Amino acid sequence: QVQLVESGGDLVQAGGSLRLSCVASGRIVSINAMGWYRQAPGKQRDLVAAITRDGSIAYADSVKGRFTISRDNAKNTVYLQMNSLKPEDTAVYYCNADGLTKPGQNFASWGQGTRVTVSS
Repeated sequence: QVQLVESGGDLVQAGGSLRLSCVASGRIVSINAMGWYRQAPGKQRDLVAAITRDGSIAYADSVKGRFTISRDNAKNTVYLQMNSLKPEDTAVYYCNADGLTKPGQNFASWGQGTRVTVSS
């Protein structure tokens, strides 16, 4: 079983910055993709950014140029640097990861979420 624990969510004013972190732990052989999703009240959970083990990155159009995703493979950790935050970035941010717990055994896990609130 693989656990993901997010941290870094907070209340911030518009234009401010936050850095989210997500650490994966458990019986992990390798992690393929790690990503951040967000869910605002009454809305579906959407992809914000994702990064593969070899460093390929994808962003939602709404965050391009403002958010930066990175990862530390040695620490099984993914980060999301969020700059120029807007009120519409307010949501619960969830970490997601997939990979192998042992040869031939795949996993896909979600964290419990960390809340980001951006005031205008």
